[in-house]
Formats: sequence, structure tokens, C-alpha cells
Amino acid sequence: MSSSPVLNVGFSNVVFASKILAILQAESAGAKRLRTDAKEGARLIDATGGRKTRSILVLDSGHIVLSAIRPESLTKRLENGDNSFGKEEEDEEV
Repeated sequence: MSSSPVLNVGFSNVVFASKILAILQAESAGAKRLRTDAKEGARLIDATGGRKTRSILVLDSGHIVLSAIRPESLTKRLENGDNSFGKEEEDEEV
């Protein structure tokens, strides 16, 4: 198994960091369109664990990943190489 960096997007779900093209605010109009299009095209991956969607990740394969973690928190995790689990409950609170 390779040691490619992964990003914890919440609830023990991970995405290979090298596959991420963008991390978007879930409430933006463009992100909402991407979400709708991905759902219609069967390219939507829901990793929210039933929580409110706070960010949308665009992958190089065209898939869209929904996360309950704020974009700022995901970006910090990417920058710091933080692959730890169990922080999503903290990040999800407003």
C-alpha cells in the first residue's frame, strides 16, 4: 500500500489529497449547481454522516464530495498534513 497523503473529510472518510482540485463553500451558487449536476450524473459522494454540508470538494475524476467540515478546516488539514480522525464533531459546530 502506498503512503499517498489523504485528507480526512469527516466521519472516517478520506480522499487522496492529490485528487482534489478545489474545496468550495457549500452555500455558494456555483457549488450548488455542481452538487445538482453531480447528483443527476451519479457522481455525488456524500461524506457528511447526515450532518449539514459545509464544504464541497471537486475531484479530478469529476466526482463531487460533500463534507460536514468547514472549508477552512479542510484547508488547514491539507496544509498541516493532519490526517487525524475524530475532529469532525468539533469542526462541525458553529
